[in-house]
Amino acid sequence: MFKPLVIKDLVAKVPLIQGGMGIGISLSRLAGTVAKEGGIGILSTAQIGYRRDDFEKNSLRSNWQAIKEEFDEAKRIAKGGIVGFNIMVAQFQYEKIVQRCVEIGADVIISGAGLPVNLPELVEGSKTKIAPIVSSAKGAKVLLKTWAKRYNRTADFVVIEGPKAGGHLGFKADDIQSAIENMDNEVKKIVEIVKEYAETFKEKVPVIFAGGVFTQEDIQHYLSLGCDGVQMATRFVATEECDAPDDFKERYINAKEEDVKIIKSPVGLPGRAIHNSFYERIQTQTPIPIEKCRNCLSYKHCDRKTIPYCISEFLLKAVNHDTENALLFAGANVYRVNEITTVKKLIDELFDR
Repeated sequence: MFKPLVIKDLVAKVPLIQGGMGIGISLSRLAGTVAKEGGIGILSTAQIGYRRDDFEKNSLRSNWQAIKEEFDEAKRIAKGGIVGFNIMVAQFQYEKIVQRCVEIGADVIISGAGLPVNLPELVEGSKTKIAPIVSSAKGAKVLLKTWAKRYNRTADFVVIEGPKAGGHLGFKADDIQSAIENMDNEVKKIVEIVKEYAETFKEKVPVIFAGGVFTQEDIQHYLSLGCDGVQMATRFVATEECDAPDDFKERYINAKEEDVKIIKSPVGLPGRAIHNSFYERIQTQTPIPIEKCRNCLSYKHCDRKTIPYCISEFLLKAVNHDTENALLFAGANVYRVNEITTVKKLIDELFDR
């Protein structure tokens, strides 16, 4: 029923990418297991070294080392499966992080939270496949046109992130509801734009849909719109193999529909998260003083005088057992998650294996 996902010389047995989730939610165990089960496992580079002993002394050095450590462990678990990274354009030293991931052998790099305009030059000469995250036909056209003109190439695959996704969203807060209603049409437009540029370079460029994908019916729906696969994140949190601590997973399992909120992120984009004391706090108390800078965002995205709060500080609380006072990113369907399963059982359910 479901065709493999083919990205040039990479073949995933099931057309599924596990979305990158930071800080510390999708690391080696989750990404490696998804890859082992035939999908594409994705590590988040956001403060990827937070579990290392030297993280608080030198977060940059710790993250640099952890990129290789987490990737190597994920590939060991994957037993030949496909493993890559999600890297935010807004991340501090974005270019160096991309090059580090290429250096250690990343199969794929997915990049969003801004348009990755210079991504092709950062992977030039490598086998690493690259994909931008886009949320509109306009954004897709601008980026692919730029890559074609500047680098004489197109994307290896494209990830469309819809308005039901967790974490950072590529929509203005006031436009999210209308975007939900119109997303299917936008997907069709993006698919045609990607196809146009793919034909120019005589290539096949798969399109992946992300954001609110929850069931096999959802997967079939986006395949019917012309997509080649889907990306899923929220459901993977409630698996035994997810790298998040148990108390974080419990927040997902216990979330109700009314707990799903839109918040303002320091990155300058709206985000979707679970209601807790932190959510209440930022409604009235911003800016929240920064306790310690861990060099997470580029200077362009982090002005310490105006930033509402430090995103690293409150994402770190989420994986350090203070979920009530943390930023708990989650997708729109998190309230439908009600039990812990395994990666294998979840993928078997989604693809009738």
